[in-house]
Amino acid sequence: MSQPMHLQGGQPGILRVGVLGTGHLGRIHCKLLREMGGVELLGFYDPDPANVRATEETFGLPVFAGEAALIEACDAVVVVSSTPAHYENVKAALVRGKPVFVEKPLAATVAQGVELVSLADEAGLPVQVGHVERFNPAWLALKDMDLQPGFIEAHRLAAFNPRGTEVSVIYDLMIHDLDLVLSIVDAPVARVSASGVAVISDAPDIANARIEFANGTVANLTASRISIKTMRRMRLFQRDAYITADFAERRSQVFRLTDGPAADTKEEDAAFIEVNTGGKFAKRYIHFDQPEAPEVNAIGEELKAFRDAVLHGSPVPVSIWDGFRALELAAQIEARVQRQTLPGPAV
Repeated sequence: MSQPMHLQGGQPGILRVGVLGTGHLGRIHCKLLREMGGVELLGFYDPDPANVRATEETFGLPVFAGEAALIEACDAVVVVSSTPAHYENVKAALVRGKPVFVEKPLAATVAQGVELVSLADEAGLPVQVGHVERFNPAWLALKDMDLQPGFIEAHRLAAFNPRGTEVSVIYDLMIHDLDLVLSIVDAPVARVSASGVAVISDAPDIANARIEFANGTVANLTASRISIKTMRRMRLFQRDAYITADFAERRSQVFRLTDGPAADTKEEDAAFIEVNTGGKFAKRYIHFDQPEAPEVNAIGEELKAFRDAVLHGSPVPVSIWDGFRALELAAQIEARVQRQTLPGPAV
């Protein structure tokens, strides 16, 4: 556990926070921060006059003249600007000695991510990356499970929305699942293959990636922002267990195979299958469980974790290194998609 930071000015035990970027998601952060105990929301900065007007009208918050003025006034900065602005915003905060919460992805390029990781390491400051699905009730419900999947399948499908189209669907949507996969597979990436198509925007709007890990685990991920049907679901297959996490429905289900029926189930009532093991058929009993999912606001929970990291020295749950690993893997996938779509030689 790191040491709590010594904060200049303000009330003891109160974290003075400023928000950079108040588009749709930024205003959600403003609302939650303003309602949060242990936090004083000082104000915001956004270069877009429309966002400034909407934020002032909704919250009546002070608007700062620029990012430098906001950073200087605050104890910590929450960066919810567009992805291309993340690098400059986070860097500006770190060089001024301020802890940072930055929405995913960490940066727009791997090179930018490398520099930010180095700056954070040198400064010794808490930096948390907003991979919000780590705090989804469906994922939190699985926190006590021993997850060792051999195969992972994820579908993250959404209707088209102009927000976020400055980057491909890989950085916009798939990166959520990349972070979750990397958080549970304890092995380096061995091979990546991918394909994708730009349908509406200039960057890929639908993509599929197959990620093979050195321990044999395989993840097959699909992300689309041009779907009629909305889906945010991950399925995990491991020895004697099938686990599904539905992030949209905020619930998880677990199916296990065991050698005997559950203690509270009569054998004649228990579901089972016959499995061929070593040339002999044996009964394996099917146990179903729907772990309790906590009733929490995922964005609120990640912001509370950041608050506690700064005020009390607790570790950030999604570190800058976690954010960089997801960014780096997203870049590998993006490169393979671009290679696939390059025009062939003239004939």
